[in-house]
Amino acid sequence: MTAAPIHVAGERLMLDPAGVLHWPARRTLVVADLHLEKGSAFAAAGRFLPPYDTRETLMRLALLLRRWRPDRIIALGDSFHDRDGASRLPPAEAEALLRMLDGLEMVWVLGNHDPVAPAGLPGLAALEYRDGPLVFRHQARPSASRFASAPGVELSGHFHPKATMPTRAGGITRPCFVADARRVILPAFGAYAGGLDARDPAIAGLFPRGARAFLLGRERLFSMPTGPAMAGPAASAAV
Repeated sequence: MTAAPIHVAGERLMLDPAGVLHWPARRTLVVADLHLEKGSAFAAAGRFLPPYDTRETLMRLALLLRRWRPDRIIALGDSFHDRDGASRLPPAEAEALLRMLDGLEMVWVLGNHDPVAPAGLPGLAALEYRDGPLVFRHQARPSASRFASAPGVELSGHFHPKATMPTRAGGITRPCFVADARRVILPAFGAYAGGLDARDPAIAGLFPRGARAFLLGRERLFSMPTGPAMAGPAASAAV
């Protein structure tokens, strides 16, 4: 896979086609919206899904840990699909997660689905986490893009952004990063996570001057303008 570099606030960040972000200077891997145990939450409500979403999500995350070898993971909220998700982890998945976190600094940014620290798991839990010029939140704050003097560059999740790129064979829709000079919204990583079009006002309104969407491909990312910039040329060449 070929990761795409972006530069914000003097920092070089790597966007991985698998849907995570790596901050080389801090040896930090950032992931959003794992939604672990979504399948079991749906089953408890009488909506049955194959109960393998947590296993699939953790397997994909383990591959990225081997690739990037970070010292720290920052999970941007909704790591579990509900506040009791950690307590429902099957024994095999709980053991696998603990092995993955062994020796790593873990930061659980709290989300709307998981507003409390995950029970029985190591790490720091916080509504917001800051390191140098970067601010890590679950949901983006509109003020971060509205005022140039707002402190820090914001990294967040929550919206599960996706975008559609025009091709000769028709539009191709993929999860995506959405970024400008003041913020980066990460795609959802969870196996059962849905998506919201990056042109939706909930996302586009956070980028009043437009942004770029970086669509996830099998081996690389594909870049195109989104928001107000959609009125301009069509998709650019691949990144």
